[in-house]
Amino acid sequence: QVQLVESGGGSVQAGGSLRLSCAASGYSSSSHCMAWFRQPLGKEREGVAWIDSDGGTTYAKSVKGRFSISRDVAKKTLYLQMSSLKPEDTAMYYCAAGPQYCALMIRSTVTSWGQGTQVTVSS
Repeated sequence: QVQLVESGGGSVQAGGSLRLSCAASGYSSSSHCMAWFRQPLGKEREGVAWIDSDGGTTYAKSVKGRFSISRDVAKKTLYLQMSSLKPEDTAMYYCAAGPQYCALMIRSTVTSWGQGTQVTVSS
């Protein structure tokens, strides 16, 4: 059972940047896929970025080229660097741990969720 805690959210203007962090504790497997999901008000939670144990990454089309996911295995910390932020990026952002393969990681296969950190982007 992995415990996840996000930080780094806040309010920024469109075009700005923000870096989110997710600290992991408790039992975890080095083979976990790790990911960031987000949930705008009134909408479903969606995956935005995934990173596997080999460092391979995958991004949702809506954020590709603007967001970058990374992990520091030694520090047990996951990051999401967000740039060129848009108002439509406004959402609660959640850190998640899942199965071994990121290709299999969707909402229903997430094994651990963080509590979320709010990101608000204004025009």
